[in-house]
Amino acid sequence: MARVQSAAARSAPRPRRAGGLRYLAARFAMGATDAKTAPAFVLWFALLHAVLWTVILTSLKAAQDVHMDVAEAYGWGQQFLLGYGKHPPLSGWLAGLWFKLFPVQDWSTYALAMATLGVSLVICWHIAVRVVDRRRAFLTVVMLAIYPIFNFKGFKYNADLLQLVTLPLIVLAYLHAFERRDVRSGLWLGLAALAGMMTKYWAITVIGGVGLAALAHPDRLRFIASPAPWVALVTLLVGFIPHLWWLVQVHFAPIVYAGDIYEISSRTLSLQLALTYIGHNIGLLVPAVLAGLLALGWMPFRPRAAVPAGAGVNLAQARNVWMILAIVGFVPPIAGAILTIHIKTDWGIPLFFLGPLAFIALPQLRVQRIALIRLAAIWLAMTLVFAILSPWLAAYNLKPTASVGSTSIPASQLAQQLTEAWHQRFRSRWPVVAGTMEVAAPMTFYSPDHPVTLMQGEAWGSGLTSLDEAKRDGFIGICDTGDNRLPACEEWMATNAPNAEQLNMSSRRFFRGVSGPLVRWKIYIMPPAVLAK
Repeated sequence: MARVQSAAARSAPRPRRAGGLRYLAARFAMGATDAKTAPAFVLWFALLHAVLWTVILTSLKAAQDVHMDVAEAYGWGQQFLLGYGKHPPLSGWLAGLWFKLFPVQDWSTYALAMATLGVSLVICWHIAVRVVDRRRAFLTVVMLAIYPIFNFKGFKYNADLLQLVTLPLIVLAYLHAFERRDVRSGLWLGLAALAGMMTKYWAITVIGGVGLAALAHPDRLRFIASPAPWVALVTLLVGFIPHLWWLVQVHFAPIVYAGDIYEISSRTLSLQLALTYIGHNIGLLVPAVLAGLLALGWMPFRPRAAVPAGAGVNLAQARNVWMILAIVGFVPPIAGAILTIHIKTDWGIPLFFLGPLAFIALPQLRVQRIALIRLAAIWLAMTLVFAILSPWLAAYNLKPTASVGSTSIPASQLAQQLTEAWHQRFRSRWPVVAGTMEVAAPMTFYSPDHPVTLMQGEAWGSGLTSLDEAKRDGFIGICDTGDNRLPACEEWMATNAPNAEQLNMSSRRFFRGVSGPLVRWKIYIMPPAVLAK
């Protein structure tokens, strides 16, 4: 009998090992969808995404300097003002806080960008769970992680990128206020709108989109009759008063900047730019949507009659999302074409974060648990491919020629040369650099003295210093000989630094046997006023 039992035991199928792929996949899906574990699971996913892409971008951009927008934000953050000439202050404030904790190095700027996007992923998940079930919500997050803005195109921290935190906050606060309709939810909505406006006035698009979505919703009367929207409006207006005071003091410099730079006279050109804007930003969404469709499997759509009640979608909130996306996605380019505004493709960076959720919220989609595993595998494969190819791509992207403001220009080398030149002459800290943003802002970032940037001939200066202060403390002026604004730069230097020592400098970056562009600069070293006398 013992032999029979032993034989039976030997012939019985062995249980699968707990460490098998199926077990891991089941644990992964459970972690992403369980009510207790899902928030922490999303947080860890966002952290992993941020860390991996910080490493990838550091390798991918090894043959380049940081983007001038990043250098500009760093310069703003050295002083906490109520505004910085072109934009409201929040992006500068956060950059200032970040670089008090982290070193002023290239990798740190990519970490700042990825930390911003990691926070955005978490906020977008909280938006999604108000609209769809947790399975669909996690799919939304992974689709966003595949969306190029959240990985290789999200390398530069600036006001546009920070809006991927503040604008989702506005939407999240609105969805919350739409459900609760009380004073507290209205207060949070007002604070979120204030954060958006203090990042960039472009937030008015989402604020307007939220307002129009509320008016178009079938339950609009219940929301409008509640205290939430009115408390939000009062909170926004009161909180904006200090910045409004600053705007008056600087004669509305950001508005002047926008009018001077982005107003054009050709309606045909404005229409072309609007179409380019739409095509570019929809094109960026394509990889995420294709990855989502691939993860959902064959025939993911089911007939409307076969959709079960609920279907994992809160239709009342889904209508809000669809309406907001339609408004913020298409009203700005239409308005730009009508008002003859040069609408930049980058302005769409913070406006299409609802795209994946709008897709996943379609009730006709059949979302099985295996879709989570497939989409996560696609994200991981994409990330690993970029990690492997990044060193080669870094060398490939280094070209022998570069346009003004290109990250391939060796501004970091020039910053070291000019710092040494100032120290040799005056034995003191280099206080001010004067020039266009493209050449001056990187000096502020890369010089160990971090001189304050003085933008030449701009009515929307940052307010960090003035021409009188620059003449008193001394400055180094820089003119890029390859810039078509060279005559204007030379004229400014002749007027404001007539007795400056003039030098010609050049530099070129070499990376893994590949040579970058040779760039020549005209340098004007203006000593401090005391020494000049």
